[in-house]
Amino acid sequence: MSDRPPQRKAINRLLVEPSVSFQLVRPSTPEGAIRLLSQAGAGEIAVLAGGTDLSWDLDQARIAPIQVLSLGKLPWKYLRWENGSLVVGSTLPLRALELDPHVKRRLPGLWEAIRDVGSPALRSRATLGGNLGRCSPVSDLIPMLLAFDARVRIVGPNGAREHPVDMVLQESRRTSLGPAELIESVILPASGPSAYLWQRVQPVNDISQVGVAVAFVPERPHWHIALGGLQPRARRLSEAEAVLRSARPTRFEMELAAQEAARRAEFVSDKRATESYRRRLVAVLVRRAIQTTVERMPKPSPARKGTR
Repeated sequence: MSDRPPQRKAINRLLVEPSVSFQLVRPSTPEGAIRLLSQAGAGEIAVLAGGTDLSWDLDQARIAPIQVLSLGKLPWKYLRWENGSLVVGSTLPLRALELDPHVKRRLPGLWEAIRDVGSPALRSRATLGGNLGRCSPVSDLIPMLLAFDARVRIVGPNGAREHPVDMVLQESRRTSLGPAELIESVILPASGPSAYLWQRVQPVNDISQVGVAVAFVPERPHWHIALGGLQPRARRLSEAEAVLRSARPTRFEMELAAQEAARRAEFVSDKRATESYRRRLVAVLVRRAIQTTVERMPKPSPARKGTR
């Protein structure tokens, strides 16, 4: 989630009566948007996807761009299934994903992470592309994208490229995107059962102290575990994943993976929680998320009795 998620009226007010002066530009093609970014100097232009974080930065005068480039007219508000993978345009509102029954059924962990982002009004503006561009360590969406091995399609002056989410993330407000590059879409490969759990002081409109994403990929088979609330960004925990060696781990293996995740997590103490409290939360939430994922697996077919 964003640090202080403003509501729809606050975002609209800012664009109509901004506290800092800027020119709002709305290119209708990716080429036009890339050209404007290529021509701008450092700090002169800010990119507006959903605006749930950018509007706060502008309102608080944290940034003072000459132009704000809106992606609203670009043809990137889409959701489609291709060869079993979910392809999400970077400017599609999260609310559209939340209301799609196939997302809830096939990617339950992603659906849970989306549902937990702020209010319906906020989710009607917030986007996957905006979340990735912001790269907040406390994002509820990024851990699930990591657990699903999601990929990011990036476009820029040198054409298009595609990379795993893990290669795009660096630290808060910083990604591996070049100065004139944009996120076009996010691709989530076909995956098995999944779950997302979090802990907050206030369940509504607050930031997760810890976010836990778990997914099981049956093709390998392999477990993926990712944590949010880490510094400098969300991460996969391969050491904890390696403990789970079967599709249906024992309670002992679940507990061992949970303790390994708690031990490996790179937490710090801040105003929301201490490092030791976060580690205790991780141990509980990882175990619960693994158990929930196992419960969401298809029931094994009963063995057929032999015939005479």
